Amino acid sequence: MIRPLILLALPLLLGGCLVSAAKTIVTAPIKAGEAIYDASTESQEEADLKRGRAARKAEEQATRDARRAERERREAEPR
Repeated sequence: MIRPLILLALPLLLGGCLVSAAKTIVTAPIKAGEAIYDASTESQEEADLKRGRAARKAEEQATRDARRAERERREAEPR
């Protein structure tokens, strides 16, 4: 008597779990496609950040080179 009641209630209890699993399976390819697209494209903000980083790095290198050249010039001067 109890066994049939449990079997009848089981689909109701597992219904949310099955729906959640089905949703995960259906949306997985879409999420994978979005991740691939995001990885393969660069937003304007990312491009701006990259250009700014490169400009700062070039400026720092130019400053280091100028300091080194000035130091070498002072060392080469006769006293």
